[in-house]
Amino acid sequence: MADDFKVYWQPGCSSCLRAKEFLAARGIAYESINVRAKPEAMEELAALGAQSIPVVVQGRRFVFAQDLGDLARFVGVRLEREPLPPAELVQRLDLILAATQRYLAQFPPAALEEGLPGRERTILDLGYHIFVIPAAFLDAARGARLTFDYFERTPGPDMRSAAQVSAYGETVRHALRAWWGQADAARLGTLDTYYGVHPAERVLERTAWHAAQHARQLMALLEQRGIAPNRALGDAELDGLPLPEGVYDDEVALEGAAGD
Repeated sequence: MADDFKVYWQPGCSSCLRAKEFLAARGIAYESINVRAKPEAMEELAALGAQSIPVVVQGRRFVFAQDLGDLARFVGVRLEREPLPPAELVQRLDLILAATQRYLAQFPPAALEEGLPGRERTILDLGYHIFVIPAAFLDAARGARLTFDYFERTPGPDMRSAAQVSAYGETVRHALRAWWGQADAARLGTLDTYYGVHPAERVLERTAWHAAQHARQLMALLEQRGIAPNRALGDAELDGLPLPEGVYDDEVALEGAAGD
């Protein structure tokens, strides 16, 4: 029916999982469309004018679901929450990136090249992706457009080890601290992103919880191998971030998760 909602998503995608949980928690029924299992789904989105996921569609209307405020308005529900201040988000993000460096170092080297079913992504790719998330934000904060292409990037031939990817992560952490040292929290302005123009602090919040969700996935992958994560993420890093309840999508097996 034209009035029914459809959610276009892919395995491991943090925003996809959160969007589906948001709808389910409010009793809003939807048709679930995994674009990896249904290749023509991206053509359907392109016909509407969308080229990335997650997207929630109703008839010919659609909304990019990266921002919960946008999604709430689209489905006609109120969203009331108090986001963390930018200074706290920057601090949390640095803790999350440091945790990612620790977790990557715990994987056996051969495991880093293991593929994650449901996506063309390895464990090493996932770790790299976590560092790309704030790097993309920083580029946008400096005036570039935050495009979906950032989140499709994979490490090059010069980053084939945990140490090399972590070294890249260290440069991102340094750049983040330098940016915040120069930023004026009262005048962060707006950023141009592939899911619309949004206040910078909202994009910063998404950057923090997006990275945190994937770090939670790294923790789960370690635990799956019987390895206890080195200083697991807890309330100090995660409390107050609008994370999904689940670490993985319940439509995908644990072994099959890693995405945007």
